[in-house]
Amino acid sequence: MNLLYDEEEDKKIKETFIQEFSRHLYQERKRSFEVVFLCIGTDRVVGDCLGPLVGSILQEKLEKYNIFNLTIYGTLEKNICYTNIQDVLEILKTKHQNACIVVIDAALSNKENIGKIFITREKMSLGKSLNKSKVEIGDISIKAVVGKDYKLSKYNFTSLQNISLNVVIRLAKLIADGIYEVIKYV
Repeated sequence: MNLLYDEEEDKKIKETFIQEFSRHLYQERKRSFEVVFLCIGTDRVVGDCLGPLVGSILQEKLEKYNIFNLTIYGTLEKNICYTNIQDVLEILKTKHQNACIVVIDAALSNKENIGKIFITREKMSLGKSLNKSKVEIGDISIKAVVGKDYKLSKYNFTSLQNISLNVVIRLAKLIADGIYEVIKYV
């Protein structure tokens, strides 16, 4: 993604996201009808607020259009981060045993991937860039690359603190809009 605003590029990214997410969700919904969104991150670090921002935008859209058959954990008001993830895992085990868990988080990668969104049908590893012990969760992973991975946790933490808010907001809106376009027909 060009870091300068490009409406055409954003449109292509959103279309690709919708196709990929729709394909993955369709496969998972064969197994489970319940869908839970787990939006990881904290609003205290700009580069890490992508997940909660997506959660808040998506929650607002769903409420506006009276869609209440989905569960969202992780918003700007109620962050889910490494310090409280174990509590959330317990809630998922007890309340959403057979749900399709869609995990959304910011990621660091090489410079060429900044601004890209990656969707996979596999568990997401949390805390990887900051050398935290690995927690793997989810059925579908959505990662948006917000900055460069320096391969050292102290540099990565500094990097996350100095990410452009504009990049994070644009990616969060693309993801939330794309998810809404897919789930409004589910």
